[in-house]
Amino acid sequence: MTESLLLAFALMLILEGLMPFLMPSAWRETFQRLVQFSDGQIRFVGLTSMLVGLILLMVFK
Repeated sequence: MTESLLLAFALMLILEGLMPFLMPSAWRETFQRLVQFSDGQIRFVGLTSMLVGLILLMVFK
């Protein structure tokens, strides 16, 4: 199980690094917009991201 978690973490880092590597100006602009969000909006984005990930995990497992 530890190996699977490490592989998942490595894949997450690769995917998270794609946008700043390929489109740094769009990535910077996205973060400038994110800074203007309220705490509730950021929490909603985080919750939505977790739910989509959980659904994908259940579908592909």
